[in-house]
Amino acid sequence: MLLDALGSAALGLVLAAVAVRRLAHRLPAVSLVLATGVAGALFGAFVTHSALGPGGPSVDLIGAAVVSAASLSLLLRPAGRLRRGSAPAQPIG
Repeated sequence: MLLDALGSAALGLVLAAVAVRRLAHRLPAVSLVLATGVAGALFGAFVTHSALGPGGPSVDLIGAAVVSAASLSLLLRPAGRLRRGSAPAQPIG
C-alpha cells in the first residue's frame, strides 16, 4: 500500500513536470502545478483503490494518472486573448 502511494505520487510529479515543461506559458506558479499533480495522483489512487479494491498497483496507477491529468488541466489558462465577439444583451420590449 505504501509503495502504491509512493508510485502514484511519483507519477503525479512526473506528469506535473511534463506539463510545466511543455505548457509553462499557460500555467500558474510551478509549485502550485507540482503540488496539484501529486495531490491529484494520490486522490486518484485512493478513489480507484476504494472503488475497485486491491486489484493491483497498475489499476491504481491508471486511476492516479487520470485524476492527476484532469486536475492539471483545470489549471490551464487560455492560449490567446479572449474574444469578445458577441454583442451585449438588449432589453426586451
